Amino acid sequence: MLLQVAIDKAENIGVIGQVRGVADIIEIGTPLLKRFGIGAICTAQELCPQTPILADTKTVDGGDLEAEMVLGAGARLMTVLSSTSRATHAAVGRVAERFGAFVVVDTITEFGKPELLAADADFPGSFAYVGVHSATDARAAGERSAAHIDAVLDIRRRGFRVALAGGLGPQSLEAVLAVEPEIVIVGSAITGAEDPRGVAKWIKDRLRNPGRGWPSDTK
Repeated sequence: MLLQVAIDKAENIGVIGQVRGVADIIEIGTPLLKRFGIGAICTAQELCPQTPILADTKTVDGGDLEAEMVLGAGARLMTVLSSTSRATHAAVGRVAERFGAFVVVDTITEFGKPELLAADADFPGSFAYVGVHSATDARAAGERSAAHIDAVLDIRRRGFRVALAGGLGPQSLEAVLAVEPEIVIVGSAITGAEDPRGVAKWIKDRLRNPGRGWPSDTK
């Protein structure tokens, strides 16, 4: 399982350098991307030159234009909403294939629905992962469901690789390890920690060695 560290706030840009060599993927979150544009991608590359960068564009239209912008700036992955048109999926897929990049189809707009993807869901070859996660605003409003974690097994049974996100951290990691998503996305549990690198290293180690417990001095 890979560790993706999500950076959503400007004040957390410094965390990128702190998780260098630990994070498998650095995510430039949607709010950060909207604030700084492709400059945020370039900054992340400078801070972590050997780490793939994901641009969380949540593309819904203008797929070729957005893909050209973020992949041309150096992002190796980007996100496209599952609910958008097949034409947009195809447009992004063509550009991603040309850049040798990968796409995550993001099911955030299906959050709370019993079926995250239609039975006939099919995506271009460059669409490497299905993003399964709970929405930030719903969690802020008190939603405590772990349905997004539970949904991983169903999505994987359907033949898709999964990138799991949404309130993940040390307290939910046992449940995450049980369903084995290919990518585990962690944001504030790392960026908001007193020791972001230490927490990231512990999570990364747990993804490799599920039998190890949470250190008592970091509870």
